[in-house]
Amino acid sequence: MSDVVLYEKQGRVVTITLNKPETRNALSTDLCEALVTAMKKADDDEGVSCVVLAANGKSFSSGGNLHEIKAMTAEQNMSPLQIEQWYKTGIQRIPLTMADISVPVIAAVNGHAIGAGNDLATMCDIRIASEDAIFAESFLRVGLIPGDGGAWLLPRVIGQARANQMLFTGEFIDAQKALNYGLVSEVIANDALLERAYELADQVVALPPSAIRKTKELVRTAQSVTLKENLDEAALFQGVLQQLDDHREAIDAILEKRKPVFKGQ
Repeated sequence: MSDVVLYEKQGRVVTITLNKPETRNALSTDLCEALVTAMKKADDDEGVSCVVLAANGKSFSSGGNLHEIKAMTAEQNMSPLQIEQWYKTGIQRIPLTMADISVPVIAAVNGHAIGAGNDLATMCDIRIASEDAIFAESFLRVGLIPGDGGAWLLPRVIGQARANQMLFTGEFIDAQKALNYGLVSEVIANDALLERAYELADQVVALPPSAIRKTKELVRTAQSVTLKENLDEAALFQGVLQQLDDHREAIDAILEKRKPVFKGQ
């Protein structure tokens, strides 16, 4: 794993850490590639039930790397078609990967989450923020649009009206406003952010592993199917889950008033 993204597994929890604090974790080509690789690695590991996405330094992510973006036209003279392919083979692989994986992801947002950094947070299933967190859809400030799915993601998280306000004004919002918007679910003291993220992760991984991933799949597909289709998928998943030892163990533990022991079977 590249050192621009750190990967650490403890029990059933994986921590993936953006590790380019000198650029405020700007989503440069190398970081995008490493993040996609790390997410796929966690998802492919049946021993993982939750990912915590964190960042080293003072910012979660400052968004796209402006030096890299400027160089496309100022130095490399890239054509519109070449730029289009750069997005498709680069940063757009992150939202597509995040939409494809079945392991839940908790974003621990510290400091700035700007532009693509804000969008990266919205790709996660649970978002908590430190008190000093700042969010913005700042693309128009540099004459661009969200090239990484922000126009699709943000309205689904905070609603169309608030998303439009962030998108069309480029305003910076603090952690408390992000909480009011529903962009994050909790605001935590700066020095307790990761501790709280791991508390949430521990709550997730205490539940049956197969059911955790099927729940995420059901929630994800619900965004693009009818109620009937979602119910059909739920019935299919239940038919599988109710045959597993973990389901029987969960029922027995409740009836016997003891802590369950899940084996992922």
